[in-house]
Amino acid sequence: MAKHHDTGYKELFTHPEFVQQLIEGFVPDEIAELMDFTTLKHHSGNYITPLFEEKFEDLVWSVEARWQGVSQRIFLYILLEFQSSVDQRMPIRLLHYVACFYDHLFKTRQTTPVRGLPPVLPIVIYNGSPRWSACQDVYELVQPEPPAFLRVYQPHLRYYLIDEARYTDEELTKRATPLSGVFGIENATGDRQALQRAVDRIVAIIQADPNKQRIDEIVTRWLKRHLQWLGTEIDLERLNSVVEDKEMLAENLENWAKKERQEGRLEGRLEGRQEGEVIGQRHLLQRQLGLKFGELPAWAQQLLDEATPEQLEAWSGTVLTATTLDEVFKR
Repeated sequence: MAKHHDTGYKELFTHPEFVQQLIEGFVPDEIAELMDFTTLKHHSGNYITPLFEEKFEDLVWSVEARWQGVSQRIFLYILLEFQSSVDQRMPIRLLHYVACFYDHLFKTRQTTPVRGLPPVLPIVIYNGSPRWSACQDVYELVQPEPPAFLRVYQPHLRYYLIDEARYTDEELTKRATPLSGVFGIENATGDRQALQRAVDRIVAIIQADPNKQRIDEIVTRWLKRHLQWLGTEIDLERLNSVVEDKEMLAENLENWAKKERQEGRLEGRLEGRQEGEVIGQRHLLQRQLGLKFGELPAWAQQLLDEATPEQLEAWSGTVLTATTLDEVFKR
């Protein structure tokens, strides 16, 4: 799964309500309960990273949090990791990105070494199929573990992982938010019936939302990008509202599923016919060789069993003129 929805997801998380849904629905309660989401503020996520020699654009928000009678602004660093494989360097990447962000705060005079650095909550959102296996703290990469007197000098930075594919339909249903509906659509990509159920679910969630029109517009823009990436033949120009156009969308999804099933059956028939032709070609060549050279040795039989259609064709052209099996198989 290449980086196909970076743009769509980045747009989702430029809206404060989706950041709030992310924290309240997928981050531990003891963290979410500290935050006043009315104070969410979006910050630039564009930095130059000398270590990786790349420009990256991730999402940075800040929010007021209160604990033990003290109020402080916390920065939420949201990294979208949409790759087909797990990046085992993730702890080092996050350590570097957060260091660049802190340096940015100094350079823009948002803080000083005397005033100190604000807390950061690094969040990685991953939607790949393989289970996430990278370490979640850079300290875990220090191997073998150093002796006790050196441990205090080692780097520590832990990120919080949201691995979309690990959430079941039941778990997502308990989180009745548009974001959980988006995750459900993502997870249902390979199953057309499940995709339709996921779309129906997000429609119901949007219809019950007090900001129905705004959420509908945001989700519709994301869904159109997602369906385009899936390669559907739906006329996306006609899809202006996932709520108002739900019947048209359902009909198009069903037609798409029927076409895929028909193409699958045709492909299966063609594959079956081709396989039958290869088997017949192999049996004919084996009979010719047997009549001319007698019982085939094991090595020759193995070559026949493992032969490609092209090899069978080539051997069939030499069997009539060859005087030995070695000549037929060009050994």
